[in-house]
Amino acid sequence: MADLVVQNINEIENLIKLISKLPGLGPKSAKRIVLKLINNRDELVKPMANTLAQVYKNVTRCNFCGSLKSNSTGCINCENSKEKFNKICVVEDIADQWSIENSNIFKGYFHILGGTITSVGRRKEDLLIDSLVERVTRDKIEEVILATSATVEGQTTAYYIQDSLKNSKVKVTKLAQGLPIGGEIESLDDGTLFSAFKNRSKLNSSSD
Repeated sequence: MADLVVQNINEIENLIKLISKLPGLGPKSAKRIVLKLINNRDELVKPMANTLAQVYKNVTRCNFCGSLKSNSTGCINCENSKEKFNKICVVEDIADQWSIENSNIFKGYFHILGGTITSVGRRKEDLLIDSLVERVTRDKIEEVILATSATVEGQTTAYYIQDSLKNSKVKVTKLAQGLPIGGEIESLDDGTLFSAFKNRSKLNSSSD
């Protein structure tokens, strides 16, 4: 009976389609979530709608480091950090940053590229690589840790970053043992991440 009602209400159908686009969710899971929301309108729907509106209005990506920032407080990763570090960990997206932060294995700045260099679509100019080079000089960074995924795109991006930093004095390292070929950072467990960071290796400077 519930399915029949849902199919006749466009607003609910549209909501189910949107929720089913979220990671790990399909139409059936989305439908259960929507029914839960409908049955808890005041407790869930109203505050969630208000919160989503505030997030849409006030939360954006920092154009300099790629991290999330609030328009009211600025970027705590590169603008208003209470601590000073001499390391930057370079990741592909915000999900990778959160995975590493939650593991408590790295203390330093993050730089979120916004993706990887691909053969079609995203180019190196589309990533925040130029601002990374600027941060290394501005913040007197001593080590840049490349935590890109062990995919062709991730490694291609890492090599390009290494080449972009060749004129600086900074030490460039990459995650080593523990990172499986084809592995993405956000899918790794804490133990694997710890091993990858602990055994990171220095990259040789690129030659002209």
